[in-house]
Amino acid sequence: MKKITLLFFLATLSVLAQKTKKPNIILVLADDISAREFPIYKSDTWSSVKGNKDSKDPKIRAKTPVLDKLAKEGMYVKTAWASVVCSPSRAMLMTGRYPHLHKWWGNSTIGQYTDEDGNLGAYPLFASSPLTIGIIAKKGGYATMWSGKTQMRNKNLQNFGFDEGVFTPGEAAITEIGENPYSNFRLEQKKENGKKELINLDTGKPLDFSYYPSSSWYWKPGVMLMNHPSSKQQFEWWPNTKESKKEYGVNTYGPDVELDFIFDFMERKVKEDKPFFVYHTTHLGHASMNYLNPKQHEYKWIETPKITYKDGKYTREEPNITGEKGVYDTHNSLSASGIHSHVNYLDYQMSLYLEKLKELNIDDNTLIIFCADNGSSKYGKNSPDSQKGTHVPFMVYGPGFDFTKKGEQDVLMNLSDILPTIAEIAGVKIPEDYEINGVSMMPFLTTEKKTHRDWVYGYKDNMQLIRGTNVLKDGMDKWYDVREYPSDLISFPEINDWEKADKELVKERDYLNEILPRFNKFDEAQNGPLSEAHKKKIAKDIARKAAQKLAKKAAKSGKNKNKKSSKKNKKD
Repeated sequence: MKKITLLFFLATLSVLAQKTKKPNIILVLADDISAREFPIYKSDTWSSVKGNKDSKDPKIRAKTPVLDKLAKEGMYVKTAWASVVCSPSRAMLMTGRYPHLHKWWGNSTIGQYTDEDGNLGAYPLFASSPLTIGIIAKKGGYATMWSGKTQMRNKNLQNFGFDEGVFTPGEAAITEIGENPYSNFRLEQKKENGKKELINLDTGKPLDFSYYPSSSWYWKPGVMLMNHPSSKQQFEWWPNTKESKKEYGVNTYGPDVELDFIFDFMERKVKEDKPFFVYHTTHLGHASMNYLNPKQHEYKWIETPKITYKDGKYTREEPNITGEKGVYDTHNSLSASGIHSHVNYLDYQMSLYLEKLKELNIDDNTLIIFCADNGSSKYGKNSPDSQKGTHVPFMVYGPGFDFTKKGEQDVLMNLSDILPTIAEIAGVKIPEDYEINGVSMMPFLTTEKKTHRDWVYGYKDNMQLIRGTNVLKDGMDKWYDVREYPSDLISFPEINDWEKADKELVKERDYLNEILPRFNKFDEAQNGPLSEAHKKKIAKDIARKAAQKLAKKAAKSGKNKNKKSSKKNKKD
């Protein structure tokens, strides 16, 4: 009896000790996955295997028992919005701001600036918005780690406030450490016989289909370390030890490498008794070149390691890939192609997170946030149509927190809300003169507050998207009645006649229209600080592109006229 009492006492002390410390924070950002791909969102429609059409086939429906648990025992937001595509969404999340401040309007419309050396380049987030999410966590006393995709358009990854980093496939702009010597799963633009061709370095042959220069982040991935204890310099290619070099090869899977390094970081910080913040920007969900079978390029989501879920547990089959130079045999050791396999593997990785937290005895003092950066490829990615591009999953799980909300929450939230939420948890006060567009979720999560915010915002280049609880305006200036969700989460009725619309719809439309001008700065303030010479250069480039566009339009119009004339002559 005394032994049982002592054990109970020690367990109670352990829980109390966890609750008196700052909570650890794990932020997982999935890549290009709409809310509809997750069963918890109850859509009757999801992406097909190739992503080129919608599907209702239950055989390719993702199964997510672990994420379902997180959403039900924690909470998930019914209407969470990002931007419509990767870079601007990550900018929103990492700065807590909209593009009138951070200047990342779209993947191809990132603001320019004149750097300290007088060069013209992409305006980095740490320059436009010095209080990035990593900096906020550091100010709160957290050890910080960034693992996965970067896409920051510049080489200064050390300026984002992260103590350590594991970047897949690595940032090409960091040239001082040279090309990755370990992976030939790369596509490089080369000039052959006066013609530019995209060469697969694994086969040595040009691609016979359209793609873009890139390195693998899945199989045989490029991996770049930043400030890892095993590294001899700030940035270093991995594998970087005798043991890791021996194990690395075609069976090495990038998302596994990311998580292995995260767990290594977590273990070290627990030993140091230091709270940690992990920013895990997984590639899972993103399309990729299939180096294992280049002929299957129509299948956007390549195979993952094979996993099975039985009796409340996952088992993972070791990949068994053999071959070389574009001819490989997977020996049926991998999953099927499709976004559902990527979502399933995310669920498996979330189960590993829960196991690791329990093993380290920090499960009651760790907050997990799970979300995605934009809609699924071929469906929502880069789409300004309705909320196809902006509607993403958002879940919060913290069993040791006294949250007042549980399960589905029919409220609105933006990815910009994550930074101020983390600031509040970390005890970091953001200066009043520093504009933040996000709203901390802590008042909603910890009180009886019924709503979180009145509207959410998205953007693509010069297009603005906004929605409230009743109406939505998309990037093409179409308005929708969003008072009720349709079964596919997207087929909202369009409002064409405002004179016949309900008063509550008109009232909210007018309210949202008053908000939009605050952020509609694309034409007048697209860029950061520029020298006079660079202002003139950019103005000249804009004029040249406009002239080229008009010339193409005129040429197309001329061709159409000739076709019509030719048809008329044939009839005559």
